Amino acid sequence: MQKRGKLIWGVIVSVVVLGVAGFFVFKGSGSSEKRYTEIRPFRGEISSSVSTTGAVEPQNRVKIQSSVGGRIEEILVAEGQLVKKGAVLAKLSSTERAALLDAARVQGKSEQAYWSNVYKETSVIAPMSGQVIVRSVERGQTVTASDSLFVLSDRLIVKAFVDETDIGRVKIGQKAVIGLDAYPEIRVNGVVDHIYYESHLQNNVNIYNVDVIPDRIPDVFRSGMSANIRIIVEEKRGILLLPLSAVQNKKGKTVVLEKDSTAEKGHRYSPVKTGLQDGRNIEILEGLSESAVVLLPDTTYVLPKNKGGANPFTPQRRPRQQ
Repeated sequence: MQKRGKLIWGVIVSVVVLGVAGFFVFKGSGSSEKRYTEIRPFRGEISSSVSTTGAVEPQNRVKIQSSVGGRIEEILVAEGQLVKKGAVLAKLSSTERAALLDAARVQGKSEQAYWSNVYKETSVIAPMSGQVIVRSVERGQTVTASDSLFVLSDRLIVKAFVDETDIGRVKIGQKAVIGLDAYPEIRVNGVVDHIYYESHLQNNVNIYNVDVIPDRIPDVFRSGMSANIRIIVEEKRGILLLPLSAVQNKKGKTVVLEKDSTAEKGHRYSPVKTGLQDGRNIEILEGLSESAVVLLPDTTYVLPKNKGGANPFTPQRRPRQQ
């Protein structure tokens, strides 16, 4: 019974000590003063944009097939080569010509030369000017009329995939900045050329394709490469800006904390009218001048000053006896 009483008293003493400690800690931390950083509105540029992904694709992609089946005798272009409309890409012997030449070859070179001159090869002609982006055949290969021999592209563009929630902000003629996942250091300017009328479903979201024409085609551009596209919806220069964190919402109004020596606390909330924002800065349309001083709360952590008392758990030095 005596042990139980001692245990109860020990619990009570512990609770009291913890309560006193919490009081002193709370009292000491409550006396810290709020600090602010002073900034001024500044002139600069800002833009609103739609960021999305896409892929490098030919604007016009043409598969080239032979009019007849037969054997490829000669290939006159290489993959990546630029050709003009009407250029001969390859020559082939039809199935009948190939069989005739093989038979003449057995009879001798003169017989083969005769039939080669009489029975001409069939030429594969480029239907447009462009770049050879695919070459699917080799010399001596037998092909049919349904086989694709070459693929021509008139130029490479970037096809952007725009969400239906953003497509209303995209217009033909807007500027764009293109980057490649494979070459993040390369940036190419472009312009929106075409917005497709029909959407396709991707991850349960309606996506519209948007053609972006690059100003230039770097040598590293390849069809099928993944791209990042930022379409500039609106941009302004020489406007008044503030960091986004300086603008607050108080009772449904957009305000900033402005320094005012005539105010009771040395500052006041000033209503402002804002415009564009880019995730870092925001445009100030009305309510502030360049000479205004705006206060930002200092988020630097400062240990509270000990004004209310000492921590009772800190060892205390005994006073010297007189």
